[in-house]
Amino acid sequence: MKKRVRLTFPQDLIKEPVIFTMARKFDVIPNIRRARVTETVGEMILEVEGDDENVDKGIESLKQLGVDVELVEGDILE
Repeated sequence: MKKRVRLTFPQDLIKEPVIFTMARKFDVIPNIRRARVTETVGEMILEVEGDDENVDKGIESLKQLGVDVELVEGDILE
């Protein structure tokens, strides 16, 4: 499964490797489609690919860290 999400990072997470950590912990493949980072906010469009359950758990882990997560264009099926 692939999901495309819009992520908005709070200032305290901008310099943290949250995408790398999520990918390793949940065995998913992140694909950064677009990103904009400033000193105060980070925004990203991210595709996450992997097992259905792992993708959902990975996305949920971002939410629990304080990242604002919005689904974009629904699920991407191949």
